[in-house]
Amino acid sequence: DVVVAAEFRDGNVPAAMSPLTCCQMAFAALPQGLGGYAYRGDSACHEWGLLNWLRDEKRLGGPQGRIEFAVSARMSEPLRKASVKLAEKHWATLGQPEADGTVRQWAELDFVPAEPSEKKQTQPLRYIGIRLVKAQGEFFDDGTRAKYFAVLSNRQEKGDWIVNWHRQKAGTVEHVHDELKNGLAAAAPPSQLFGANAAWFLINCIGYNLSSALRATAPDASLRTAQLKQLRFRLLHVAARVARDRRKWSVRFAASSEWVKQQIRLFAIFALRTQPTG
Repeated sequence: DVVVAAEFRDGNVPAAMSPLTCCQMAFAALPQGLGGYAYRGDSACHEWGLLNWLRDEKRLGGPQGRIEFAVSARMSEPLRKASVKLAEKHWATLGQPEADGTVRQWAELDFVPAEPSEKKQTQPLRYIGIRLVKAQGEFFDDGTRAKYFAVLSNRQEKGDWIVNWHRQKAGTVEHVHDELKNGLAAAAPPSQLFGANAAWFLINCIGYNLSSALRATAPDASLRTAQLKQLRFRLLHVAARVARDRRKWSVRFAASSEWVKQQIRLFAIFALRTQPTG
C-alpha cells in the first residue's frame, strides 16, 4: 500500500504510451536484496517495449534476474477468435458464480501473436483466456451470452492461480486515486504550470505513503483499514495548547489519556530526534 513511483502526464496522453518509464522508476525505488520480483497490470501494460523489458533477465535500468508478471491482454480480433473457437471441454469454472448468476471460466489459449522485435531465444508468453457466461436464456446488455478476456503471463503456475493472482490488483490503484483526490488534495492543482502541478501531485503521493505508514503501525487495529478522513479525525484533529517555560516546551492536548498514550506508542515506533514523555 505504498506509491513507489508516479508519473504526472498531460491529460491527452493515452495510458498505453511508454509505460516502461514509470515501471523502471518503480523498480529503481525498491530496496535492495529482495528475494524476488513480480509485476501485474491492466491492458495499458500490454505494450511490447515493457513486456520485453520485463522478461529480459539481463535488462538495462532494472534488477537482474527473473520478474514474473501477468497483465491484461488487449482483446485483438485474432485473440478473440482463438477464445471463441476453443472447445467447451477446455473451459473450467473459476470460483463461485457471481450474484447475478454469471459464471467466470478460464482456459489455456493456443495463441502466439507476431511479436515485434522478438528474439530467437525468447520464450513465448502464455495466454490464459477468461470467459464470462450468463445463465441459459440470459444475455449481457450487448445481446451476447458470453464475454471474452485474456491475461498474458510468463508464470508457470496453473492458469486459475495466475488469473486469481492477477485479479488481486483490482481496485488497488483506484483506491489510491480516490484517497489522493478526495482524502488529500491532488484533485485541486494549485497552478497553471505543469511542473508545479507535478510537484503538487508528488507531495500528495508522499502524504499518502505517510498515512499508509500510520495505518500499518497504528496500535489500534481498527485503524489499519481506515480512510484518511477517519485517520485524521482519530489521530490528528485534536486541539492542543503549546506552552514554553524557559527551555522546555509542553503540549497539552484536549483529549483523553488513552488518546495520549496511543500517540506516545506511535512516536515510539517512528525514529524521531525527540521522544514524548507521559
